[in-house]
Amino acid sequence: MPARVLHAGDADWRPSNQMGVLNCDLGKQLGGGQLAARFWLLEPGQASTRHRHVAQTELYVVLEGIGRMRIDDDEPLTLQPRSSVLVDPETVRQVFNDSGVSALWLVVGTPPELANTLAMTTEQLAQLYPDGPRALPPELSG
Repeated sequence: MPARVLHAGDADWRPSNQMGVLNCDLGKQLGGGQLAARFWLLEPGQASTRHRHVAQTELYVVLEGIGRMRIDDDEPLTLQPRSSVLVDPETVRQVFNDSGVSALWLVVGTPPELANTLAMTTEQLAQLYPDGPRALPPELSG
């Protein structure tokens, strides 16, 4: 099949294992094989995991709402819709929403670095999540 369509109403959304953030695995649902791509819908007060990857570079694109993101321990970025950030492997990153409206992100990574956090060892989790898999940014933890 040369092309596949996933209509918005047919997309399967589920809460993430660690933070409960709704996400849609586009690569899997479209049969994309090695395509690592997801929508992430962060409601006010939510954050993704503060994490890094061993080999994967990730592109973050804000589609709707105001995007907030911290890279390493730098001051957070505030991004308007259609703004994007490319994050190298080994760089710690976290997307969060301290605004009053939902924020929709598209995140695409390469090469795919698929991992089931529920099946990882303590050492693997510590490598990917330097503050643990459920750490909140300062903007949401107070």
